[in-house]
Order: sequence, then C-alpha cells, then structure tokens
Amino acid sequence: MGDTPQADDLKDLSVEEARARIEALRADVAQANLDYHQADAPTLSDADYDAKKRALLALEAAFPELDSPDSPSRAVGAPAAEGFTKRRHAQRMLSLGNAFDDADVDEFVAAIRRFLSLSDDAPLAFTAEPKIDGLSLSLRYEGGALVSAVTRGDGEVGEDVTANARTINDIPQALEGAPEVLEVRGEVYMSRSDFAALNARQEAAGQKQFANPRNAAAGSLRQLDASVTVERPLSFFAYAWGEVSNMPATTQWTMLEAFRTFGFQVNDLTARVEDVAGLLEVYARIEGQRATLDYDIDGVVYKVDALAYQSRLGLRSTTPRWAIAHKFPAELATTRLEAIEIQVGRTGALSPVARLAPVTVGGVVVSNATLHNEDYIAGRDSKGAPIRDGRDIRVGDWVTVYRAGDVIPKIKDVDLSRRPEDAEPYRFPDTCPECGSKAVREPGDAVRRCMGGLICPAQAVEKLKHFVARAAFDIEGLGAKQVEQFYKDGWIREPADIFSLEDRFGPGNLQQLKNVEGWGEKSASNLFAAIAEKRTIPFHRFLFGLGIRHLGEVAAKDLARAFGSWDQLAGTADRAAAEPAAATTELNRQLLADSPGWAEFLNIDGVGETLTRSLVTTLAQAHERASIDRLVAALDTIEPPEAQSSDSPVAGKTVVFTGTLEQMSRAEAKARAEALGAKVAGSVSGKTDILVAGPGAGSKLKKASDLGVEVLSEEAWLALIADGA
Repeated sequence: MGDTPQADDLKDLSVEEARARIEALRADVAQANLDYHQADAPTLSDADYDAKKRALLALEAAFPELDSPDSPSRAVGAPAAEGFTKRRHAQRMLSLGNAFDDADVDEFVAAIRRFLSLSDDAPLAFTAEPKIDGLSLSLRYEGGALVSAVTRGDGEVGEDVTANARTINDIPQALEGAPEVLEVRGEVYMSRSDFAALNARQEAAGQKQFANPRNAAAGSLRQLDASVTVERPLSFFAYAWGEVSNMPATTQWTMLEAFRTFGFQVNDLTARVEDVAGLLEVYARIEGQRATLDYDIDGVVYKVDALAYQSRLGLRSTTPRWAIAHKFPAELATTRLEAIEIQVGRTGALSPVARLAPVTVGGVVVSNATLHNEDYIAGRDSKGAPIRDGRDIRVGDWVTVYRAGDVIPKIKDVDLSRRPEDAEPYRFPDTCPECGSKAVREPGDAVRRCMGGLICPAQAVEKLKHFVARAAFDIEGLGAKQVEQFYKDGWIREPADIFSLEDRFGPGNLQQLKNVEGWGEKSASNLFAAIAEKRTIPFHRFLFGLGIRHLGEVAAKDLARAFGSWDQLAGTADRAAAEPAAATTELNRQLLADSPGWAEFLNIDGVGETLTRSLVTTLAQAHERASIDRLVAALDTIEPPEAQSSDSPVAGKTVVFTGTLEQMSRAEAKARAEALGAKVAGSVSGKTDILVAGPGAGSKLKKASDLGVEVLSEEAWLALIADGA
C-alpha cells in the first residue's frame, strides 16, 4: 500500500520526480495486466494491483502535463459525453464473398488464375485462417501510438470506440518498429469461457443474459461508458490492415508475422498452403477442432498470399477478389411450424415467413424462417421440378431448420411421419394482405407482387426503411422502428417528407415530437441535425436509396460513374421512355440496342436489359417521378462520384475491350482501367473514346473504325496507362 501517495506527499514532488514515479507505476500496472490476462499467472494480489492503479491515477491528476492517452490507467475509461462519433475509414473495410462447398473453393482459385492469366501449374500460395465470429475493428497507429479504434460500420464510416478499445488487453497502446502510419484490422471477440462467466454474473445480478458470445462482444465494445466495457472480458485477433505508410511485408503470411512482432495476437491455426487440396485440408482440420476451441468460428478465410497479386486482383464493389470465406455447414434443428405469414416488401413482393416454436440453432434462438415463395412451400422449383421429393410444407408440420451461412434461418425439410391428420395444403394468397389489391405473378417471376404501389402501406413503409438504410441515406436516429411510427402517425409518407420534419417539429413546435415515447428535446435535435447532414449525399447512395427494383449497390455505383449526375441519368431515362423500345412488352435486344437512350444504359458494363427497363419504367411513372423530384428539391447537393485517378491519361474516358488479350485477362483489364478513372463499356458507340483490340477483334473493331474511335493494341494500351501510373 506504500505506493499510494497522500495529498501532502504530492505537494512536495517535483515534475521530474513525479515523472519517474508515474513511469514506474505504469510499467508495473501494464505488466500486471499482461500477467493476469495473457499469461494466466498474476504476480500481484488484487489489493496491491488496485493500490498501484489508484496511486497512478492520483499522480496523473496532480500532474496533468504528464498524463498520456496510452496510460494503463485509461483501462477503466470514462463515460462518453454523448453517443459515438462517426469516423470515416482511410480505406474501406470490406466484407467477404462466401464459399459453401469444395466446388466453390475450386471456382475461387480458378477465377483467380483466369484473372491473373496464370496456368494451372503456376505457383499460387494462400493463407487459411479461422473466421472469428466477432466484431470487426480498425486500429490506427501514428508514430507507434494508438490514436483511434473504429468499428466497421458500413465499410466507409464507422463508430469511434477508442476509449473502449483501450480496455482490451490484446490491443497494444504503443508499437515498436511499426510504420509511421499503420491501420491494423481484426476481430474483437469474447471467449466461450469468459462468456459463460459473464452470463453467470448477469444472472446473479438479476440482469438480462446474452444470447451468444458475438452479441456479448458487440454490446460490450459499443458501451458509451468504457468502465462497463472493462468489466466485459474482450479479446482481439489481428488479421488485416488498412492504410500503411510503408509496407513491412510482401506477403499476407509475413504481414501476420509482423503483427506478432508488434505485439498483436494472431490466430495460431492460420496456415500457408499452395493449392486447393491444402486449403481443404486446413478447412477440415479447423472444422474438426471447432467444438473444442474457446472461441466461436463460422468458417475458414482463404487469402492470396502474395500482396502483389492482391493488388492486381483488386476489389469488387464490397468484396476483394483475392479472399473468400469458406463457411461451415449449417447446424440443424427440428421444431413445429405454427403459422405461415405473408410480408409485403418495398417492391410489392409477397414473402412467406414461417412462425416456429422457438428452437436453438447454432447457439441462437430461432422463431422465424424464410419460406422463399409459393413454389418452395408447394415442394417444387420455379420450373415445376420437385424439391424435397415433392413434399409440401403445411402449418402444424415438424420441420428441419438451418441457418444459411450461420445467418438466415431457413426450412430444409418436413417430417411427414409427424404431420397432423388435419393439416391442409397451404393456399398462397392472390390478394395483398395489407391493402387488398390484386397480387399477380408475372410469367418468369418466382414471386407474386401486390399491384397497389404507393397505396399499399406495407410497400410505402418498406421503401422508407430502405431509404434510411445504412447503404442508402443512413440517417442517424431514424431506423426501421422510427419510420414505422412516423408513418403510422402520418408524419412521413415519402422520402421528401423526412426533410420537412424539422418544419413540423422545429424549435417553435418541438413539443409534439418530445411527447412521443422515446424522444426528448436532445434526441429530437440530434435527429434534425442528422437529417440536415444528409441533404448532401453521394450520387450512388441517392440512387440506391430510391429503392428501384433490380437496382442494387453495385449497379448504383456503375450508373453513378457512367452518368456523373442525376440530371444526366434522368434525362437519358426520359429519352429512353419516349423511344419505340419503351412500348414493347417483351425485351427485344436489337430494338433496345438501336434506341439511343436505351443504348446509353446498355453500354454500361454491368447494366443489363432488366435493370434498364425497371429504371426507365419507374422514372416514367408520373407519381413515382413526382415523388423523386420532390426529394431532389429537398436536397442541397447530390455529389458526383470521385474520379479514382484524375491525373491518369484515361480518366473520364470510355474504353471498350475486344478480341483476345494476351498479357492480362479481360477482367483484370477492366479492373485496371476503372482504377485509373476510365469507364468501361460493353459495346462501341459514338461516346467511345478508346477501343483496345486484341487478336480476333471483329464487329466492334469495324464499328470503331467507322466512327473514328481511337484504336489501340494491347501493347499500346499498357504503355499508355503505364505513362499515367
């Protein structure tokens, strides 16, 4: 106890004496943390540890000029004054594509070889590591010091949880020998043993228990009071990186080794292999150990080892081409189907949902599952062929449930031996359960859709939920629950209404919103500020937020890059709607291609006939267009997409590739062109700037010559982009 200074003692200390004592105490407390949490061999009694920590806190309070953000005294933290600050990632945090069987892994490797133009016998190494079921976190170090910790969020913007991350013993506060700027990414998780102990404490205290370690970890990391987080035992595995000022490695494997030298925990089950057989062998080995590990995993992640190859392979919209998650088979459980309910989505789709007697599947209690569509319930596929040997699904049946990819609950099969005698075949409704409008299944469509449009409250609400979703406008404080309430109260009917909420509940008339349960003056003011912030929105988010059928995140980005502005896209859609092709009921490829407005959409690589017709048709409907126009008028700016490489000689130019490329695959050529700011089109038109023609070029080459388009050989193209690199 002698380490604890008294107030009188502090008065007599010089700054240099205080510095010496603080440094000694920090070293003792930090070492005690390592001994207790990592080595499981504590060297201090609880009383001695507490005394040293109190002494350190007292000295830091008396000499604030000696305080440091990475002091071990910060482990208890302090409540944040408000909610978490949003922070933009220097480099996006991506998700992973999934593989569910050996064939998917074969195709993953084959696709990489095709993209890189590698022969089947060319060396190609990978790393394989357990996929931890936790919460992704990005740690930024500058000059060796931890300066921020940010959750994945939507991949572009996450929540700043720095104070809470400092309480995690696996996260070093300072690094030796690291690059000046280093973003280390990994997974925060809670071990199974720590989870069991936490739930035991929660039960003893009469508090709610957590459903699984992943939920416990996520809830613990996102506490506004870091002193709560420090009571929740969290761990961290490092496995990736973001911005790095000077790469210390040339392979994934050696980068993980660098992480170890910096003091991070890297999963010991990670292996380096050189072929598909090696990947599958590691997968089988880790799957066999799954039940005995002290942490939850849901698959194995494969990554191309050579960073030079990773760079060439690049990224898709949300996933890297050089990595994939091989998921474990879904766990199964049996339960009773109590009801089938119909939900109506934003596009009018009638989706059947199974209401189940609650059952635990993969550690999660499941009471609902998707039933896909009416064919799936009837025991057939979209072409009429039997599935489940033709067994239909009826209310009262005992069914096998699984979680696809350990996420979405689905019904796999039916036990006919336990079917009640009075069970009747399910009759799928032909009218909308929400508005009574006719529900039609069009030829070739797997689902039945409500024809009510915006008069259908379910469609209107789902469109609004989509509008405020994370990948769209992402308005803080306005989630699905709030949208439902505001719609019910008649405050919003369409997206533009969101931006007039402050006029309804502004400073002079705030009382009405304050009286709603869960709202107060501060939360209402925060909502208005969040809405005002989204009056400026990136073009691709605006497009995705419109909720147009077939228009996903990737296509929204493709359209944004191609047109650059809403006025350009909308004007082209108007021209397409006025062209003869718009009158056809069946898709006619030649008629569409000969119509200039339609061709502008179809020439965009990744945009097809189905999306084009959906987009043009939607914007041609008077009520839909009027709603979008009101939204545009409510916004300040729809930001054009950033040029990926504005100083490139091909930035902003439209490029078409044709013939056989000999030095790179077509996919790599497209990816490299887009990375330099070029637009890649699928066909030649008057707007084409460059045609890159390899051996075997045919009609595209002739059309380019007729139009006076610049034609380059593959060698000339590579020289051109090399000059701009």
